[in-house]
Amino acid sequence: MKALPPEILPGIAALGLAFCQVANGEPAEQPRIGASSPRANGVDWTKASENPVLGGNLGTCFDNYVIKEGDAYLMWFSWRPKKSIAFVRSIDGIHWSEPEIALGPNAASGWEEDINRPGVVKRAEGYHLWYTGQSGGHSSIGHAISSDGRKWERTSNQPVLKPELPWEKVAVMCPDVMWDESANQYRMYYSGGEQYEPDAIGYATSADGVHWKKAEKPIFAADPTRAWEQRKVTACQVLKHEGWFLMFYIGFRDIDHAAIGVARSRDGVTHWERLPDNPIIQPDPYGWDAEACYKPAVVFETENPSRSRWRLWYNGRRGSLEQIGMATHEGDDLGFPGASKEGNK
Repeated sequence: MKALPPEILPGIAALGLAFCQVANGEPAEQPRIGASSPRANGVDWTKASENPVLGGNLGTCFDNYVIKEGDAYLMWFSWRPKKSIAFVRSIDGIHWSEPEIALGPNAASGWEEDINRPGVVKRAEGYHLWYTGQSGGHSSIGHAISSDGRKWERTSNQPVLKPELPWEKVAVMCPDVMWDESANQYRMYYSGGEQYEPDAIGYATSADGVHWKKAEKPIFAADPTRAWEQRKVTACQVLKHEGWFLMFYIGFRDIDHAAIGVARSRDGVTHWERLPDNPIIQPDPYGWDAEACYKPAVVFETENPSRSRWRLWYNGRRGSLEQIGMATHEGDDLGFPGASKEGNK
């Protein structure tokens, strides 16, 4: 019998310890597993050893949005115990300031007893926030503005986007918005369908961020041939990068298990080409994100001409608790094959 390779011995030891603990009726210690997620094409994402970077005594912290402004990272996240969107700031993307309420619920409006799932755009005139309002088993999308990104003022007591199309059922949520300078319009990617985990990703455009024109059907839907995302796809962020629109999204294997993938498109609407090696971020069986990895928030950084990296914040779930973690991929290359004109659906 051949000797076992030494590099796998720590993993076997950890599994043996967990088995013994469970057999003795003790809760298994949860070692940090899979700090690096190697891929067949050589592209990997490394989860921060400090994960989760936000949560703990704050309670459930989920669906976040991050932008980099100067040397600082600004994050808006969904704070479930407060039914609000909170704001935090960080220099390193790992250690965050104490949260402050950026926008709270407004039960009097009749549609936003609970607010969450923010998307933020900064323009010359200030910050724009699109967010999900929830009440009575329905979700809609609202809009607010701010001069500093910390305190927000709603532009209306009515939602700017409501579930109206057949595929949207009872919910539109998870707005991700970008300003398209060349087209002089906002582009919104949003999720629609069921209230508990929507079904697919829709698309709308607007000149002012308030009045929107929707595509009639989803522009991105689950692929039943890929087991990890066979049930639903939701809660994306889309960035324009080197001639491509890159979509980072959640894929659901089933209603309780999710991971994060990426796809690309030349026009940001059609011919989405999935990364062959998806998912890029997935649960660690013994970790704080053991059951699901949700809602990517992505920043691309170029430190100098020879070094660049992707940073991705996401909320992981173990049991009923969701917390926010971070992962990094060094370099520009995400692992897509050579560029094609149209890609594949």
